[in-house]
Amino acid sequence: MATSPPFPTYPPGPHGPVLLRHPHWWQRSWVRYGALITLLALSGLVILALVRRQTGTEGFLVGLGLAVLPVPWLIAAFRWLDRVAPGPWRNLVFAFAWGACAAALIAIVANSFATKWIATATADPASADTLGATVIAPIVEESAKAAAVLLVFLFRRRDFTGIVDGMVIAGITATGFAFTENILYLGTAFGADQISGGRGIASVTAATFFVRIVMSPFAHPLFTTLTGLGFGTAALSAERQRARRALLPVCGLLLAMSMHAFWNGSSTFGEFGFFAVYGCFMVPVFGLLTWLAIFTRQRELRTVREELPAYVLAGWLGPAEPFALGSMRARRTARDYARHHGGRPAARAVAQYEGYATSLAVLRHRGRKGKAGAGFVVRERELLDELWKRRELARPALEYAARVAPPVRPVYPPPVPMPVPMAYEPGYGYPAAPYSAYNPYRS
Repeated sequence: MATSPPFPTYPPGPHGPVLLRHPHWWQRSWVRYGALITLLALSGLVILALVRRQTGTEGFLVGLGLAVLPVPWLIAAFRWLDRVAPGPWRNLVFAFAWGACAAALIAIVANSFATKWIATATADPASADTLGATVIAPIVEESAKAAAVLLVFLFRRRDFTGIVDGMVIAGITATGFAFTENILYLGTAFGADQISGGRGIASVTAATFFVRIVMSPFAHPLFTTLTGLGFGTAALSAERQRARRALLPVCGLLLAMSMHAFWNGSSTFGEFGFFAVYGCFMVPVFGLLTWLAIFTRQRELRTVREELPAYVLAGWLGPAEPFALGSMRARRTARDYARHHGGRPAARAVAQYEGYATSLAVLRHRGRKGKAGAGFVVRERELLDELWKRRELARPALEYAARVAPPVRPVYPPPVPMPVPMAYEPGYGYPAAPYSAYNPYRS
């Protein structure tokens, strides 16, 4: 077994070591993190005060206790979807905090202002409420939630590589937003019951809980997932396709707004309009997006089985690893094996190894399609270096998983002639050490 990487991980520059300039103070990571945390914390305090003032302390506590019920299930569902190449926790925490604090604050302030302005201008409060719910609210709320997806897409681009990443970030953001909104609606309903004396199943609180928590906890995540789908599809586009990368997120956002408006306007379609829209529109769209997410996840596993054999030939991975990494059951077996023999740190190292290997396979797949961009070589070396650091713990676990897990036939791509033989094995499209600075995948 090799004990050192097939090539130097960080080669020096042509004229000696590369000297890096110190960034300005506003470019330092701790300054940016501090500003973002401060912004979210202030937004959280303000939205907390606004909701508590509208619902009262008792109503706020009741709404909080009921609104939190679907949150763990929704987050667990999105984390399950993201298991093939899990993104960093900090991205998910940011997305949830943005949805629950910043996006909710923007929505409650903008919706209230717009509704009051329309009511004053038209002298018709009923029409203003209807227009606010069906037009203003979808535009404001989906734009506020989409801002979180945009920020991750721009500043955490390496963690945003495809459709699943877009759907997960969007879904977690919408889960946070729905959590705050449900506190407001449930707390207000409880206050109304306190005044009218409503109790039990016939109360407004019970009806609100049934509609928002039981029947449609997925509503906001479903809307915003369309925005994430647009960003995820844009992430799969080549850098030269600038119009496509700009238009796809906008199209996803417009779809999210349209679906949100249709859902909010269902109560105006007659006595059974809500149930008709729920059964004939919301549920089928939910099923379609769920199928798309699972299909994309399975395609990622197939990409792992197709692309990683190239690194087996180069000496980076063991022969059994592409099979084990391309099966979710084998991955779970490998983590269990590592936990049994090395404890939680070993299981965590194997999980990280699986994530980096998946990112490497996706990167190589994008490279073969000519979509990896100029940073392909640098990113590939970083991922290979992360794998190499964890190989001693991960390789035995993955080899064991490959022996005991149900067989999944590995898919090996045919040899592809490459234009620069000096950087690769003669006549084959498999990487060999040392790499040159030229990226033959990039068209």
